[in-house]
Amino acid sequence: MSSFRKLCICVFSLLAVLFAAAGITLFKSTDTSNGFYRVEAKRLEHQIEDTGSLDISSYKYITGVYADNGGDLYSSDKPYVIIDANSSLYRVEYTRDDGSGQGIIILLFMAAVILLIGGIMLYIYLKIIRPFAQLSELPREIAKGNLAPQIKQDKNRFLGEITWGMDMLRESVEESRKKELEIQKDKKLLLLSLSHDIKTPLSAIKLNAKALERGLYQDEEKRRSAARSIEDHTVEIEKYMAQITKAASEDFMEFEINETEGFIKPVIDRIRSRYSERLAASGTEFTIGRFDDILLSCDPDRLGECIQNLMENAIKYGDGKLISIDLEKEDGCMTIAVTNTGCTLEESELTSIFDSFQRGSNAERIQGNGLGLFICRRLMSKMDGDIYAQTDNGCFRAVLVVKII
Repeated sequence: MSSFRKLCICVFSLLAVLFAAAGITLFKSTDTSNGFYRVEAKRLEHQIEDTGSLDISSYKYITGVYADNGGDLYSSDKPYVIIDANSSLYRVEYTRDDGSGQGIIILLFMAAVILLIGGIMLYIYLKIIRPFAQLSELPREIAKGNLAPQIKQDKNRFLGEITWGMDMLRESVEESRKKELEIQKDKKLLLLSLSHDIKTPLSAIKLNAKALERGLYQDEEKRRSAARSIEDHTVEIEKYMAQITKAASEDFMEFEINETEGFIKPVIDRIRSRYSERLAASGTEFTIGRFDDILLSCDPDRLGECIQNLMENAIKYGDGKLISIDLEKEDGCMTIAVTNTGCTLEESELTSIFDSFQRGSNAERIQGNGLGLFICRRLMSKMDGDIYAQTDNGCFRAVLVVKII
């Protein structure tokens, strides 16, 4: 915003200098016409000498000519000049048509242009610069963790949708944070409860183990009873541990699906436009097979997200030679397969790569969190679809299955 103010100051300073220079030039130029009346007076002098006529209809600056009449030759409140023709003196009155009216018009026009430019810059400031400056504060506040600021909604046609979208982003982040806190709270309470419940069987195991160690049970039956008690409490602890494991592996992300339908072509077109230039620049061959534009039972945005995740995986874990998308119709469904070369994943790992935070053996030196394929599986499940993976001759193939309407 400060840069825009500096720009405005520079522009208006320059315009003010130009305006002043134009005014000085125009008003100085008025003196250039002062000699024209003298030229016409000289012509009139020759006219009187030649013809004796005092007709001034053809003269632009001369307004009157008067002969000497009893000593009142010099009595006039108008500008005049005295000429001598045929040994007689004449008073020639004149006007200075210096073009000042045109100069004023030009200056007024320049002033109007300056006001117009000022109005345009003020409009830009009010409708674009200031709203954008207000909008630019929101990402910083979100990054700091402050989700309280709200953006005033307006009907700004330039930034209205961006403002609306940023406010939605803020609300989404705020809602996600609330859900995360609730999840963390629930899991913490669960762990505290389970840890308390585990203490009882652990104490029993500890007591029985010490009794057996010290030989307190002389009777064989009592020793066996103590061993069985240890086993029973161990099973009880295993149950608690299973609950902990289940809680840790439960879905920590919520996925919202719009139950709708959509054609596949717009989805593939977005993928094509997103990755064609990027892959071409990196030297990766990118192909999309021929397909019919079929209406699918899916959320088009979520389906596009799944394909995008598969594309990102293909870029990260492939060798950069070839990535292809193939679409086929099979038994009332459409399969969308994303294939990349350079696969080093073991076939035995195919069943686990769709689990959360699970990464294959080929991901040791590649950054990631193991959520891409997990998200795809959850989204496809929400859309009553499916996803699976295959390896063949050094190629990795991830396939989405979507129902055809």
